[in-house]
Amino acid sequence: MNRSKALELVKPHLTEHRYVHTIGVTDTAVELAGKYGADIEKTEIAAIFHDYAKFRPKDEMRSIIIEQSMPEDLLEYSSELWHAPVGAYLVKCEMGITDEEILGAIKYHTSGRPNMTLIEKCVFIADYIEPGRAFPGVEEVRQMAQQDLDKAIALSLRNTVQFLMKKNQPVYPATFYTYNSIVKTHNS
Repeated sequence: MNRSKALELVKPHLTEHRYVHTIGVTDTAVELAGKYGADIEKTEIAAIFHDYAKFRPKDEMRSIIIEQSMPEDLLEYSSELWHAPVGAYLVKCEMGITDEEILGAIKYHTSGRPNMTLIEKCVFIADYIEPGRAFPGVEEVRQMAQQDLDKAIALSLRNTVQFLMKKNQPVYPATFYTYNSIVKTHNS
């Protein structure tokens, strides 16, 4: 599937603002894939579809999480996390994309996971640093992404955890596991 066809398919599922975000994520992910040697075509498709389920009704996402035996602990945390694994499932079912690398990048773009693939890393960090994002700390992560992808991911996760803790919000365990995996790899 080429870029224009994929964008045509995803656009009806997104608001205009989220579509612009998707373009930013896609362009950023493709740039990072080229820089770090990830498969550019797979990275591009994963980035285009990363928010495919973002605006699905919460009840539908909850049902899919339960019916598809996804980790039910997801339901104990912010519904903002749900669209990633549900999106991977729906992209497979509705769009016919079966490539596990693409689906993994969609599935883990919110929480990450230990030992992420290069494609997963590119989409994960692109979602955080795309040009439309403006919040404290994003510029530092953008700069780090040009030097070291893993350090950029660790920094983004640290920022996310600190943000959630300041708001007295729970932190999904996979976020900690991802952070720990990257830090352990870099410190060994």
